[in-house]
Amino acid sequence: MPAPVRPNRSARGLLEEGRWKTLVLVVAALVSGLLLGDALHSGGGEGSAPTAAVESSGGGVEGPVPDGQYAGYKVGDLPPGGPLTETASGKYRTVGEPGQKVGKGEKVFTYVVEVEDSIDSSSFGGDGAFAAMVDATLANPKGWTHDPKFAFQHITETNDRHPDLRIQLSTQKTTADTCGAEFAMETSCFYSDGGRVVLNEGRWVRGALPFEGDLGGYRQYMISHEVGHGIGFANHQPCEKNGALAPVMMQQTLSLNNRTLKKIEPNEVYGDDDTTCRPNPWPFPLQGR
Repeated sequence: MPAPVRPNRSARGLLEEGRWKTLVLVVAALVSGLLLGDALHSGGGEGSAPTAAVESSGGGVEGPVPDGQYAGYKVGDLPPGGPLTETASGKYRTVGEPGQKVGKGEKVFTYVVEVEDSIDSSSFGGDGAFAAMVDATLANPKGWTHDPKFAFQHITETNDRHPDLRIQLSTQKTTADTCGAEFAMETSCFYSDGGRVVLNEGRWVRGALPFEGDLGGYRQYMISHEVGHGIGFANHQPCEKNGALAPVMMQQTLSLNNRTLKKIEPNEVYGDDDTTCRPNPWPFPLQGR
């Protein structure tokens, strides 16, 4: 079969077609240029793409580098930090807002939050910040509510309704008068008369050496540990394994090492083994994993 005959295109037709293609390419280039220029000169208004952040490539002033040591401080000492209240009033103001029950526990521990009248809380966020930290710590799923036996509720105290726990931020003097000061170290405590969870302002403001500057974590530990005493965990616990997270009922304020704690309190649960844990503010730190 002979090959099909293809239509012959004239030279004029080819020339016109080439001109049209050239015109289309020129117009497309102009439009692209206009769009690019508009994008480069737009003011970044609503709907515009965000401008990439510029990373510094050097120069400027370097940040401080901590040496990781508290030179001159002994076991149990308060770390350096903000100012502390010098006058103890022994009286308290109620702070924070009541809320819903947290946890599904069989036993609901009601509580109020109080700050000693002579404490000026503005240097650490105010009364509301203290109460919010208490509420958030008790509501955290890594806390005591992970145990199905326990639940908590922040309530308003009335003549007919008194709380199970009074969580009180107290001056160093009031804390010592309430908890005792036989070790000459700043600690907190649970005082069963009145269900008082006495939190030492000195520790709240400055933390503890074993927490190495982690003030937020230490505040959570204070609450978890002393409330733990208040809900029935009377005994302390030793470190079980080198490098493990410390039990929340270990006296982490003073040390994370069993031997060191035994020297401080020979009659406590700690052995003479040189076992050291890592700081941990929670009863159930791995909850959710």
